[in-house]
Amino acid sequence: MDLATVWLILTGNSVIDWQRVDFRSPAEARAFLRAQAFDLDHRADVERLEAIKSSAIEYVRRQFDFPIPRPIEQATVEELLLIASGKGHRQLAACVVLKAMHIIHHVEARELLYGLPMSDQDVFRLVEEKVYRVVGHMLSAGQPITEFVSGRKRRDSIYTKLLSKSETHASAIYDKLRFRIVTRSREDLLPVLLYLSQELFPFNYVVPHESINTLIHFRSSAEELPAFKVLAKRFPSVDELTLSSNTFSSQAYRILHFVVDMPVRVPKNALLAAPPAVRSLGPVIFALCEFQMVDRVTEESNEGGEASHASYKERQRLAVMQRLKLGS
Repeated sequence: MDLATVWLILTGNSVIDWQRVDFRSPAEARAFLRAQAFDLDHRADVERLEAIKSSAIEYVRRQFDFPIPRPIEQATVEELLLIASGKGHRQLAACVVLKAMHIIHHVEARELLYGLPMSDQDVFRLVEEKVYRVVGHMLSAGQPITEFVSGRKRRDSIYTKLLSKSETHASAIYDKLRFRIVTRSREDLLPVLLYLSQELFPFNYVVPHESINTLIHFRSSAEELPAFKVLAKRFPSVDELTLSSNTFSSQAYRILHFVVDMPVRVPKNALLAAPPAVRSLGPVIFALCEFQMVDRVTEESNEGGEASHASYKERQRLAVMQRLKLGS
């Protein structure tokens, strides 16, 4: 499961295309639900998960006449994750229900967000507090992070980025909120990435097709870790690096970049101020944020010449000026 998680993030694939999961214990299933910002010790959270599961079962029956066995219908979401890690028809049915739950929860959480008396800045603050808490714990535990930087994209930068893109609308901006992590060595990247996927963001809400990996060769890197060496051979070879489609990025620039729709809990006062119909969709909302990861040596290399951020911004600025004056 750990290796599959890393593989999904590096390649930018979608969890909807998975055929199974590999949770080995109730503790792992509970940890995954905790990463979704649910607390199984809170009755309201358990009831919310059950409501999402019921909606998913009704949907697949209504739209596809898909047979859902009674044991699947009666299972808790925690049990459903373990059944989806097994074999047979029940395993298939559990995966189908979980995939539908993934989409339904995301859509309804968006509806909740739109109904809350909260600004973008309020939501960004919730995400930042969550990230700072987890990364702060990593630093105090001595994990191999040499630098951590967070930032919010300024309005002028948003305008310039939109003007440089063919899709000139605000929804195309994924990095209004961004976090950058530098590790001691390249070998530290995969363990740190795995920890983040367990404690900070769930792998299933890494945005598909938005990963850029010009840094890590998956199989060779995984085979260097004893626990992953044999398992790595089960995955398709993705040692070819995923280059950025951004025309302003230098081919010499090396980075691991991915976008997460981060689940965060809504403060009680904000939830109570929402309309009753919206309140029933709580307590989790999502906020898009960008992560960049790089090792210290590569970071130093990126800071010079054509690969530098200053050079990137200048190429982008000149292209936007040209477009404003003359069109494409």
